[in-house]
Amino acid sequence: MRFGFFDQLPCASGFSEQQRYRDIMAQIELGDELGFDTAWPGELHFGRDFSILADPLMVLAAAAQRTTRIRLGTAVTLLPLHNPVKIAEEAAIADILSDGRLEFGVGRGAFPLYYVGFDIPQEESRERFEEALDFILAAWKTEHFSFEGKYFHADDLCIIPRPVQSPHPPVRVAANSPETFPFAARLGLPIFAAPLINPPERLRAGLRAYSEHLPASAKGDTALAFSVHVTTSRAQARQDTEAGLLRFLRVAAERLRPVGQADIKSFEAFRQVLARIKRVRTRTSRANSGCSATLTFASNGCAHCAASTAWTNSSATSTTAASWITPWCDSR
Repeated sequence: MRFGFFDQLPCASGFSEQQRYRDIMAQIELGDELGFDTAWPGELHFGRDFSILADPLMVLAAAAQRTTRIRLGTAVTLLPLHNPVKIAEEAAIADILSDGRLEFGVGRGAFPLYYVGFDIPQEESRERFEEALDFILAAWKTEHFSFEGKYFHADDLCIIPRPVQSPHPPVRVAANSPETFPFAARLGLPIFAAPLINPPERLRAGLRAYSEHLPASAKGDTALAFSVHVTTSRAQARQDTEAGLLRFLRVAAERLRPVGQADIKSFEAFRQVLARIKRVRTRTSRANSGCSATLTFASNGCAHCAASTAWTNSSATSTTAASWITPWCDSR
């Protein structure tokens, strides 16, 4: 089992953006010293109090100059919002500057405002995501390639520079909708899954679909995200984190709402997430109440949410139910 940490870098009132970027650099440096496997910054847009992390690849390129061991991953690069030529180039540069430590996490993004802001129809998100991923993998696997898709095209193109890792950095797909689990499995790719987004029964179904669709030669690899706060007791943890966590959930719920009159059928899974978030009031999940949180993760220093988020990696695709704070992956 491997442990990493995720940060989306919110910037609360009273904090400067410069200070918050210094904070995330310091956190990644500390993670490198403490032995964490991977630092996972996200890509989020258009909301200072929710995140100022608009370009995780740029952050990882900077972090590469301050670290020597920790792997550096995007969680995730939102492929539908970008030209895949540019992403392939930027990811290769981050891999070069980190001496081959890049982990390339990809996804679609849940928030309708992103698609409005980038002027891309949200109903195209899945097609654009799958096509962009195919484009980038083709660009990395061969020096010259051609590609003819609905949204992206290339004719005998050579992407320069080339990544250090061969044939390319490890690719991991965010699987938070029912269709994405089998999609990633058919490609033999590792996945992210978030119990906060997927309730236990849906997570079990998704992981089962992932396992069932993996090629015979592929080994499943799942990274799970848990919100973790380390302290002396459950009561103290709740006192420290509940207000911030509920505020985070309320802000997330608002950002999940469709913009205007839009109603995107492909985002049905996220509408269900919104309904779950609305049900959260003053009590958080008590699942597996006999388990204590004894994990040691670096705090993200977030003024809105005192809990950091940790990724645990495993090659297992177990469907055992788990609480939102205790990893259940088998050893790697």
